[in-house]
Amino acid sequence: MASIREDEATGNGYFEGLRQPEEQVLNQRMKGMVQQKNGLEDEYGSEKKEVLSIEMIFKDKEVPTWRSQLTIRAFVVSFVLGILFSVIVMKLNLTTGIIPSLNVSAGLLGFFFIKVWTAFVDKSGLLKVPFTRQENTVIQTCVVATSGIPFSGGFGSYLLAMTEIISKQSTEATDPQNTKSLSLGWIIGFLFIVSFVGLFSVVPLRKIMIIDYPSGTATAHLINSFHTPQGAKQAKKQVKELGKFLSFSFLWGFFQWFFTAGNDCATVGAILSWGLMWPRIENQEGHWYKSRLSSSNLHGIQGYRVFIAISLILGDGLYNFIKVLTKTSVELAKQLQNKDPVTILPLADKGSPEAKAASFDDQRRTQLFLKDQIPTWLALGGYVIIAAIAAGTLPQIFSPLKWYHVLVIYIFAPVLAFCNAYGCGLTDCSLASTYGKLAIFAIGAWAGKDHGGVLAGLAACGVMMNIVSTASDLSQDFKTGYLTLASPRSMFVSQVIGTAMGCVISPCVFWLFYKAFDDIGIPDSEYSAPYALVYRNIAILGVEGFSSLPKNCLTICYILFAGAIFINAIRDFGPQRWTKYIALPMAMAIPFYLGPYFAIDMCVGSLILFIWEKIDKVKADAFGPAVASGLICGDGIWALPSSILALAGVKPPICMKFLSRATNVKVDKFLNS
Repeated sequence: MASIREDEATGNGYFEGLRQPEEQVLNQRMKGMVQQKNGLEDEYGSEKKEVLSIEMIFKDKEVPTWRSQLTIRAFVVSFVLGILFSVIVMKLNLTTGIIPSLNVSAGLLGFFFIKVWTAFVDKSGLLKVPFTRQENTVIQTCVVATSGIPFSGGFGSYLLAMTEIISKQSTEATDPQNTKSLSLGWIIGFLFIVSFVGLFSVVPLRKIMIIDYPSGTATAHLINSFHTPQGAKQAKKQVKELGKFLSFSFLWGFFQWFFTAGNDCATVGAILSWGLMWPRIENQEGHWYKSRLSSSNLHGIQGYRVFIAISLILGDGLYNFIKVLTKTSVELAKQLQNKDPVTILPLADKGSPEAKAASFDDQRRTQLFLKDQIPTWLALGGYVIIAAIAAGTLPQIFSPLKWYHVLVIYIFAPVLAFCNAYGCGLTDCSLASTYGKLAIFAIGAWAGKDHGGVLAGLAACGVMMNIVSTASDLSQDFKTGYLTLASPRSMFVSQVIGTAMGCVISPCVFWLFYKAFDDIGIPDSEYSAPYALVYRNIAILGVEGFSSLPKNCLTICYILFAGAIFINAIRDFGPQRWTKYIALPMAMAIPFYLGPYFAIDMCVGSLILFIWEKIDKVKADAFGPAVASGLICGDGIWALPSSILALAGVKPPICMKFLSRATNVKVDKFLNS
């Protein structure tokens, strides 16, 4: 496969870069487009110019070379923001397990920090290099790469699932060969081994990856707007909103710590599970499962809670996997039919390239995107070298995982990485965790329960998740760079540097949480890490089979598995005015297992945004990301001092809890007696 040229695989004649005649044709077309735009400006005025072409606004600004885009100040800011975002993602990992897209927040905060930096330096008369949108894109890429490691590193899922804390909760496969104690040293080494290979897997196919990528596109439009004269004014307003809500969120986090609060609220998901299903199943104690089993025993009520949640997750994952794979195949087939090597790179939102002339923006972006080539030998050679290192070293970290297991993973990983990256561009949905679960089943069953299959499956999940997750992240950033005229080389280098930062920052942040709080992974605690037990039980199911489940559990799982697929189908094919109110099965699954406490925050935020859009949709669209970024970052900032206070042994001075009236009467009687 290494000898196959990309133009043979894709039908595009771009593999060796633009040939001289093609570059001349592009330049001629671009000159023609400029003349056409100038004519329209004369006829309709300068406002028409803004509507027709974003690149016309920047046509007089020289695009920095790819080396000039990689500035020291950019990586200093990226390092600071990388720590902040890693704390945010780590806290979300260990609380709800649901991670929002942080691309827009990274672009916004990158702009904010560099603007403060350059304003300060400019007053001293030492500013030599102006702040460009390309540098802004480099920061965003580096920060997203850094903060992506807490998710793909499995600190709230497969990595924590290896520990004795989680294995005791499942009561199955608790022997030493299926568990592993966490250590900062081997975690950092593991991440360095597995986190870079995904970057090399998609580089040879990057030219067919410039498709929609909603998050990457939105981030690019945000960055472009910030660096226009009109956008700068809007940016100042967004920065003010961000600052207000960042401060508010930080102070609210301090208030919550000071008054250690608890609540017993409920949501619709909790009513279905904790209000209806679990009480009925508990009434079958002694019939469906043995009496007097511990609450954590998988052969009792815990088995129903865990595996019913897993069935919803797997049903949702399978539906989206098939949906993304189908859409990917259809769109890729269309793009492979593009025989025009000059007009434009294949774009998902374009119809027939033969039927449409490329716009000035597309011509300009295509020329610069293809200017700085990343050698294919570098990508292929890097992949082979990292795969060889992984096959030799990973079995030393996880003894049940053999070298041939790793080799098989690396053989199939490029295909899955491409599917995930391409599918993410079409749907804005990364299925990294789904591919990781496939690896759990495949490698876990191959290794076998008696030979550490649970630990081998979890380790394989980590390898696969890192590969497919970083591949989709890089493709997102290529799209952002394409729209902001940032060089693919600067994108690749900043992604590599950001990933290296993440391989050190993320384990250190996790270790801070792990040592500061003694309730990591404990059910019903603040840092319960809900997905850790789910991943371990998936691994147990993979090596033991369905026969280990309690009576009728499998039947209920089948029903809810089909229900998850049905709900997704309704969301995709039903009337849009109604389907937007239907919950995602993946989001419903966690309240089934944990309860509704984390959903309250999301519900309140969604309600505020809904009302805001009804009152003033323009302002909601303009300032919504800034408000969200401020709240997320303020909450994340507070997590850091909270951890330090916990390590220092400082306890909150007040405890507050909300009780029902009846319970409160009992408490009062007890206190007064």
